Amino acid sequence: MPQAVGPQATPTGSEVEALSFEAALEELERIVKSLETGQGSLATAIDSYERGVALRQRCEKLLAEAEAKVQAIVTAPGQAAGGPTLRDVE
Repeated sequence: MPQAVGPQATPTGSEVEALSFEAALEELERIVKSLETGQGSLATAIDSYERGVALRQRCEKLLAEAEAKVQAIVTAPGQAAGGPTLRDVE
């Protein structure tokens, strides 16, 4: 059953910081779909957009942390830090 997207439907502030990557991404996808429909009031759309920005920032932070962890694993002990990175492979 789809969850409603509105001021009470998604966490804000410190609640966003407690979300896992998957939970934040799922909520962000719901907000995007809701905004794409163009239904609802302008105030609700603005609230949802603000929430979406916070969720996007949370996802970006978690992805950067994960990338740093993987990079630390990939870098062999004693290897110069200036070697290729995960981004070089992309």
